[in-house]
Amino acid sequence: MSYALTILLDGVAYGMILFIISVGLTVTMGLMRVVNLAHGAFAMVGGYVAAELTGAGYSFFVAVVIGSIAAGVVGGACEMTVFRPLYRKGELAQVLMTIGLVFVAIAALTMVFGTNFRSIQLPPWLEQTVDIGFRNYPAYRLFLIATGSVLAFFLWLLIDRSLFGARIRAAVDNPHMARAVGIDVNRLFTITFIGGSALAGFGGAIGVGMLPLEAFYPLRYLVLFLVVVIVGGEGSFKGSFVAAIVLGLIETAGTFTVPTYSSFILYSAVFILLLWRPNGLLPPKSAS
Repeated sequence: MSYALTILLDGVAYGMILFIISVGLTVTMGLMRVVNLAHGAFAMVGGYVAAELTGAGYSFFVAVVIGSIAAGVVGGACEMTVFRPLYRKGELAQVLMTIGLVFVAIAALTMVFGTNFRSIQLPPWLEQTVDIGFRNYPAYRLFLIATGSVLAFFLWLLIDRSLFGARIRAAVDNPHMARAVGIDVNRLFTITFIGGSALAGFGGAIGVGMLPLEAFYPLRYLVLFLVVVIVGGEGSFKGSFVAAIVLGLIETAGTFTVPTYSSFILYSAVFILLLWRPNGLLPPKSAS
């Protein structure tokens, strides 16, 4: 029983990290309709900045906030200079440009920080274990579950229940009409992209214990981030949340039980899920 509950908690913690990082990609790919293969680079920026700051003596939470802001700033700069000209281009141009941006980011961060794995110094209370009844469980993973749950709730309110979310959907569906009613579409897209990049940076920083930081981070986890978006339903916030948790549980269970075949089990499950639900687990109403 305790073994199964451990797998459950580890899977949910892992899924929360996948969700936090991938939700920005859900917005850019599903709502803004930009194929952004460079999304993992923004997570890496946030993680690297946070790692450097904790190494310099800054507290964990200050480092995470600054890392998230740094990722958002880099994302905003890229949106205005690289992504904006791609909005009206085809998917091939977007793929080529964003994958090129990944290699540029890898080269730049390797030149500055080197190729070694990076770690973040956690506060002492996150390095302890907590008695949860059936066993002592790492406080860090409980922190990830709690943080992801709270963040998911507030993002749901922002995206599905706020005027801001409605404006994003209107700007994507009919930008000319959105401009006619006074919406600054370019500014809205930039703000949205900054937010998605900052979330990726936040996930990259707090998730170092589960997704280790290293030079090829954006490529190593790119497929995982894309899978969360596609399996959940492109453009579906709730779908991405469910997909991240499901995939986190599947990979964790595979790692615990048959570690040699865990990746095979994960992608087999993805294959089956997409055959069963080609539009995703919880697709937007327009796609269902």
